[in-house]
Amino acid sequence: MVKTNRPHIGIFGKMNAGKSSLINALCGQDAAVVSEQPGTTTDPVKKTMEILGIGPVVLIDTAGIDDTSALGMLRIQRTYEALEQVDLAIIVFTGELDNTVQSLMESCVARKVPFFLVHNKEDVSPMKTEIRGVDVLKFSCQQPHVAQLLDKIKQHLPKSSYMSNVLLDDHVRPGDEVLLVIPVDASAPEGRLILPQVQTIRNLLDIGAVAVCLKDTELREYLQTHTPKLVITDSQVFEYVNAVVPPEIALTSFSILFSRLKGDFEAYLQGTRAISRLQDGDKVLIMESCSHSVNKCDDIGRTKLPHWLEKFTGKKLSFTVISGLDALPDDVRAYKLAVQCGGCMVTRTQILKRLNKLTEQGVPVSNYGLAIAYCNGIFDRATEMFKK
Repeated sequence: MVKTNRPHIGIFGKMNAGKSSLINALCGQDAAVVSEQPGTTTDPVKKTMEILGIGPVVLIDTAGIDDTSALGMLRIQRTYEALEQVDLAIIVFTGELDNTVQSLMESCVARKVPFFLVHNKEDVSPMKTEIRGVDVLKFSCQQPHVAQLLDKIKQHLPKSSYMSNVLLDDHVRPGDEVLLVIPVDASAPEGRLILPQVQTIRNLLDIGAVAVCLKDTELREYLQTHTPKLVITDSQVFEYVNAVVPPEIALTSFSILFSRLKGDFEAYLQGTRAISRLQDGDKVLIMESCSHSVNKCDDIGRTKLPHWLEKFTGKKLSFTVISGLDALPDDVRAYKLAVQCGGCMVTRTQILKRLNKLTEQGVPVSNYGLAIAYCNGIFDRATEMFKK
């Protein structure tokens, strides 16, 4: 099993329930500003910490859902947007359970977000009425029993949010040689590898396989004297690498690996074939998952992918690009195809929620690597080893 994600854990509740104090207790430091003044937390604030047995997690401190200030509705909207992105919700309340907190619980159920309750300030105002059907931890940030809180997190946080075995564990064995083709061009970050490359190398080391990294310009010469079991390439040089690597050697891309790790691979396989059905004027949604500086000549999502799609289809298409975790356009049914990036900077939960909204409306979904492979006529080869 490979730890791949940083699960997002949101702390929700009314103002002055002690949400920020709870995060500070968890972290063992003053990570969030605490004040008796209601509304201290105005926007979601993130803090990364390590939980033994889980690994790194992202804690999200949110604004109170009962904020009646001038900007209260906007803050509440941001809080509910955060609820859309978390793997686990911790709902903090004091006193007795009221309609506001119950509404938050119902929102978790509607969004299929696991949650548990924390009755805070138990030392000052003990909970008088027992709550049935929901897991409740009685807690005091003044006398914190953090071990109990961590146990609750481990109990309710889905293992799928931080554990996965769908990178290469099921296809590569100890001792196998795997060749990683990593172009160093204008789009490559200065002085470092990108996260999918780093995670793939680490996964191969964990398996006990042999990871060999080289540039695309060195590939042909290397293959004259070596026969790796698998070649993994950056999608941007897919066409060249496919031409150079002998057909008996398995070939795929980093982006396709991440389509299995972070997305819905079966939906991607089906949705990618919709590329052949695109017509003039059809709208295509390109979904990036991180914000980055755009080089208009080299950007894969904004320049290269649209070019490949139009070249393959011979059609003039209309492209919309969203970045980060921006909300989807209001009417997604207007799109004939949506293409998601590898998602290396976000969680699987966040991508699946985005994809589900599209597939529920009948929009075919693909992934950068799968779409590029399809446009270059190597879709079947690039996905063969992963098909059921």
